[in-house]
Amino acid sequence: MSVGEFTVSNIHMDEDKREEEKQKDSSLDIDKFKADVAAAVQLAEQGDLTRSLEGLLNLEKQARVAEDVTASKAACSAVLEVCHKAKDLKQLEEHIVLLAKRRGQLKQVIQAFVRQAMAYIDGLPDKESQVSLIKTLQTVTEGKIFVEIERARLTRKLAAMREAEGNIAEAADTLQEVAVETFGAMAKTEKIAYILEQVRLCLAKRDFIRAQILARKISPRAFQKQQGDSTGEIGIEGTAIEEADAGIPSLGELKLRYYQLMITYHQHYHSYLEICRCYKAIYESEGVQDDPAVWGPVLKKICWYAVLAPKYSTDEGSSSDVTTLITTTASYKQMGDLPLHKQLLSTFTNPEIVRWGLFEAQFGPEVAAESDVFLGEYGEKRQADLKLRVTEHNLLTVAKYYTRITTARLAELLDLTPDQAEKQLAELVVAKAVCAKVDRPAGVVVIGKPQQPEDTLNAWSANIGKLLNLVEKATQQIQKEAMVHKVQLGGAA
Repeated sequence: MSVGEFTVSNIHMDEDKREEEKQKDSSLDIDKFKADVAAAVQLAEQGDLTRSLEGLLNLEKQARVAEDVTASKAACSAVLEVCHKAKDLKQLEEHIVLLAKRRGQLKQVIQAFVRQAMAYIDGLPDKESQVSLIKTLQTVTEGKIFVEIERARLTRKLAAMREAEGNIAEAADTLQEVAVETFGAMAKTEKIAYILEQVRLCLAKRDFIRAQILARKISPRAFQKQQGDSTGEIGIEGTAIEEADAGIPSLGELKLRYYQLMITYHQHYHSYLEICRCYKAIYESEGVQDDPAVWGPVLKKICWYAVLAPKYSTDEGSSSDVTTLITTTASYKQMGDLPLHKQLLSTFTNPEIVRWGLFEAQFGPEVAAESDVFLGEYGEKRQADLKLRVTEHNLLTVAKYYTRITTARLAELLDLTPDQAEKQLAELVVAKAVCAKVDRPAGVVVIGKPQQPEDTLNAWSANIGKLLNLVEKATQQIQKEAMVHKVQLGGAA
């Protein structure tokens, strides 16, 4: 075999030799390296920042070539520290960019000095300096998956600064640049908190469509504790889940915050059924029912919004959904402590006419006391909707008992003028809540679906069948009693 022959064994021998030579060349004397770093730092303390940085950069190169993570971190940390202590922001930013762009720079090292630089932000003297350093770090972390969490935290800090300045629109746009739902290593609580902050800023910006899109990224099931959510466990991408940033609320607190934001969103569209569902989820959250000062106001709002929701099928839900919600709410144990609100629910479930004057006298003080519902930006509309729901309840009740009724009598039952009664009836007909026709010349309202001849004949046939069955059953019973008592049926001969 010739010297230059290409064989598998030769390849392995060459690789082993190269690895041994690399280890010999890349070996570092750690003690000497630490001493050199300390000496370079001392130069900076003596006022010679330029020589100190030159020495530290040379040491960083040695550690990087040797692929020594610990030594590289120490050198980079020293570079940033001397710039920070010298209060030279320009040098600090330049060396952050320089260290990140160096050939073969280790990922762990970049992550370490980025986090170190992030700790300097709050200590800077003015907002301009803070924003400048944040943008430098954003430039360094852009496109690097291993520092995506750090980039998200920087963006959140920048958005908070913009919001503090009163620039809500820019803060919302800034925070939306990051899609944290794709981050495999970020803690679940931090992800949820980040998305909720995006939703909050969109609502503050009055961008309700984008707020809904962002809110859909969070499933209500996300607030249930699951395996793989804890720090150090393996995430969906095979990476270890990192610890959440300082100040991130617990999962239970995030759940309450989520539903409060959803209430704000649904209030804009007057979606009373959805608002009621949100308050119901808050009421059923862990720890809420232990404190009467918390569950009391929440349960009252559930009652009011359940009453405000239309009792017929809409895009939000069917009539059975509203009925089930009212029935479930009335069955809560704590409703015994709220007798007036329990009476409110039963008022709308009983098929009886509700006089608005009596209703207002009974529940008017509670309406005035419920400032969060019936006062403020939407208060006037909700008071009008409450009266409308009473009218709709009365109309649905009338439809259960009447097939024909005069317009004057209908208006009397509804406490409305004939024109108003006809208008409300027309709205329910359009909503397919009732089926009715108005004969204006005759002043008569016909309620019920018009039957086809086949349906009428089938109904007549079914009724005749029931009648004959009853006659046959009665005949059998009479004959049985006659036999028992030995009574002769029919007249005497």
